[in-house]
Amino acid sequence: MSQQDQAAISRYPVPAIEDMPVDIQTRILAVQEKSGFVPNVFLMLAYRPDEFRAFMAYHDALMDKDGGLTKAEREMIIVATSAVNQCQYCVVAHGAILRIRARNPLVADQVAGNFRKADITLRQKAMIEFAMKVSQQGHLIGEADSEALREHGFDDDDIWDMAAIAAFFGMSNRLANFTSLRPNQEFYMLGRT
Repeated sequence: MSQQDQAAISRYPVPAIEDMPVDIQTRILAVQEKSGFVPNVFLMLAYRPDEFRAFMAYHDALMDKDGGLTKAEREMIIVATSAVNQCQYCVVAHGAILRIRARNPLVADQVAGNFRKADITLRQKAMIEFAMKVSQQGHLIGEADSEALREHGFDDDDIWDMAAIAAFFGMSNRLANFTSLRPNQEFYMLGRT
């Protein structure tokens, strides 16, 4: 990878895959084999291997589990909160994942633009409304917020997941913006056709 390509990914140095620790190389190559490309977030985070490992461990704990939230709903939270946090990388990358998981080429654009007008359920709108409050006004969260979500059929673990996803990706949004992380071109068309 040339220096010019590296600068396009992040304003921080991007290590060559062959220079990364073996466990990180293995993870990146597995993602590349599955998706056909390496998401730039992996390359950006590899600059700091210990933080890469911690980030991915928490990401996997939140996103790769069974529970009351579907994988598409988890992605809806990310897309909506990333939009309000003005994180281009996360809106584009997770928008692609949302389109694939929801099997809907329109949903990510709708959720990013204005989830209240998106073609999603009232339950999903309540979920995103709560996640937005966690993202933007976490200090105002109270028991009434959980009670409102329970009326939509969410349990306490679902509510924790919503809050944790909004909080974790708030951190991710800020790192992506700080590093000027650019979305891979491949993300733009995934799940659209």
